Amino acid sequence: MREFATSPAPQPAGPVRAGYDATRDRVETYFDKTATQTWERLTSDAPVSKIRETVRQGRDQMRALMLNRLPVDLSGQRVLDAGCGTGQMATELAARGAEVLGVDVSPQLIDIAELRLPEEYRKQVRFAAGDMLSAAHGHFDHVIAMDSLIYYDAHDIGAALKSLENRTRGTIVFTIAPRTRLLMAMWYAGKLFPRSDRSPIMVPHAHQPLAQAARAHGVSGLIRPVERITSGFYISQAMEVRS
Repeated sequence: MREFATSPAPQPAGPVRAGYDATRDRVETYFDKTATQTWERLTSDAPVSKIRETVRQGRDQMRALMLNRLPVDLSGQRVLDAGCGTGQMATELAARGAEVLGVDVSPQLIDIAELRLPEEYRKQVRFAAGDMLSAAHGHFDHVIAMDSLIYYDAHDIGAALKSLENRTRGTIVFTIAPRTRLLMAMWYAGKLFPRSDRSPIMVPHAHQPLAQAARAHGVSGLIRPVERITSGFYISQAMEVRS
């Protein structure tokens, strides 16, 4: 198992951190001001359009896939749900016995997560609005970051993985937008919309350049692809960092 660093890694300064902060702020604005109701419905049993149903199904498959990368019994282990949204992953982690901290940049989504959390897990799960990379959250046995890093470039993801690795004993499971023809077409098409109308644009990545960026930031664990989920408009690649 990976040993903890003796102190948290320093936050990147200058343009690197500024880039991360700017993207995080755009994500917060989108989910907290524009898309709260959409995500509240998408992550519930409420009827949605056929397109959104494919996204819902894809997210359900990805959540199950990521959970399967962790031990079935998580009793006594502390897990960070980084970018927890409305709390679906946090609830399933708690069902495995984990002590869970769910962090999301959107206070609105955190409010929904709090309301939806089953009473039986309230002693195991805590939610917090803010930066999922904050060293103030402490140390963890495992980290899951489902679709919360997909808006960042390789440099920022590498820095994020290093920050998390310094405070994680076991596995970090995360997702990226894979560099496929469809996603690249969507990426370029998104740039055609007026800036005020855009949702945060996913940044597609290939495995090797992303791994190189992470190693440049000092990530020591093995970074490898796990499996890709494709369900209609949902295309996401699961990755993991293991010591």
